[in-house]
Amino acid sequence: MKYRALAATALAAVAALTLSACATGTLVDPDSNGQEVPGGDGTERALVEAAWLDDGRIIGIVTEGSSTCVPEAGEVTLDGTKLDVVLTEPDEGTPCTMDLAPRVSLVDVPDGVDPQQDLEISVTGAGFEGGVTLSGVEGLSPEGPSDLTPSAGWTNLNGIFVVLLWGSSSCPEYITATEVTGTASVTASLSGLPADKACTMDLASNPQIAFADGLQGVEDVELTLEAPTADAVTIPIRGANNPVIPAG
Repeated sequence: MKYRALAATALAAVAALTLSACATGTLVDPDSNGQEVPGGDGTERALVEAAWLDDGRIIGIVTEGSSTCVPEAGEVTLDGTKLDVVLTEPDEGTPCTMDLAPRVSLVDVPDGVDPQQDLEISVTGAGFEGGVTLSGVEGLSPEGPSDLTPSAGWTNLNGIFVVLLWGSSSCPEYITATEVTGTASVTASLSGLPADKACTMDLASNPQIAFADGLQGVEDVELTLEAPTADAVTIPIRGANNPVIPAG
């Protein structure tokens, strides 16, 4: 997969869908003059997406903003079947690019959440708030520790899914291209590790956003990850590519 092609396609798909999202708002820069939440406090309504990862142990929260300053999960509160997540920005003074890109914040799923049941998620960030209902997925089983292997899950946006990779924190791999290779299969190419850089030996989470066209409504889609210097790995994309069309 070629990353620039993937990024352009995914961003175009996100933009096209968010322009029509009259009920849930649009993905916005918290510093921009976007749609304000009723109440007059200046908080903007932003489109938020989510995906189940790591067999239901982790949720990937998709927002939009600087690609180099991804917010982290702060306070996470479970109230019945509703999950409230507060996203915290990097420390003041951290240099951030001025781009506006989809990015993924990882949230550890608290005890009491059944990933096989629908989960209402409310997200609050720096100057914005939004929400999404993450559909339960049959077969997810978060019991026991993670084996720290790749996983993937669909969002509510047509063709957009999140891939969770694990590897060196100083040399993260990137998805460079995706291709639909069958009626229920997608292949993603990874950048591989840089040959001219010493990489730390830790194992850090590395979420990526990916796009696959033409699989709407297809169940049990499999994703094959191909890297330059490693064996290919095939994993399921959990959930269903059945985009929710906002009313309004």
